Amino acid sequence: MSTGEEPGATEWAVPGQVGVGPWEGTPPSDPRYDPELLAGGDRRNVVDAYRYWRREAVVADLASRAHPFHVAIENFGHDHNIGTVVRTANAFAAAGVHIVGRRRWNRRGAMVTDRYQQLHHHEDAAALAAWAADRGLPVVAVDNTAGAVRLETTALPRRCVLLFGQEGPGLTDTARASAARLVSIAQFGSTRSINAGVAAGIVMHAWVREHADLRNAW
Repeated sequence: MSTGEEPGATEWAVPGQVGVGPWEGTPPSDPRYDPELLAGGDRRNVVDAYRYWRREAVVADLASRAHPFHVAIENFGHDHNIGTVVRTANAFAAAGVHIVGRRRWNRRGAMVTDRYQQLHHHEDAAALAAWAADRGLPVVAVDNTAGAVRLETTALPRRCVLLFGQEGPGLTDTARASAARLVSIAQFGSTRSINAGVAAGIVMHAWVREHADLRNAW
């Protein structure tokens, strides 16, 4: 029975199925398609709209669909959350992800989405702040500290940089000082904080609920 909802990707509709096999019939001549994928099948972690596409074509199309918010996370320790942040930023079509601090980070949690996402690196929070200021992007820092306003009752700027800290210590003092706004996520349990990757997902989704055109969602 039809529910009136739009069908999702095949990965959601068929349990255990990931991707598609070789193209059946006459292959398309569209240059966005990859001949090797058409011949051998496409088992990548991409939505069906991008099946058989060249990686460069996917990157270009994502850039054209990107929302006007960026995501930044400080990287001063061995934090496994950065991969999760990158993957979630890709899902919500962030304009870019900014790694602040150490250039190297654990990519396992990104599930290869870093191949399609615009990534930037900044030496420190001051360099990120300068980059954002040059582009007229206010920095919205996320941390459960004194002076923060509730995310749940705050309007997020449409064009902005959402800045997150490391797991445990949170944002550095420099990062907090560079922010135009400091927001916190309402919590009701015994823990002092929530996972940094989870926090990033919550705030990105708050931005989506406020600003995104859901007609463009898959």
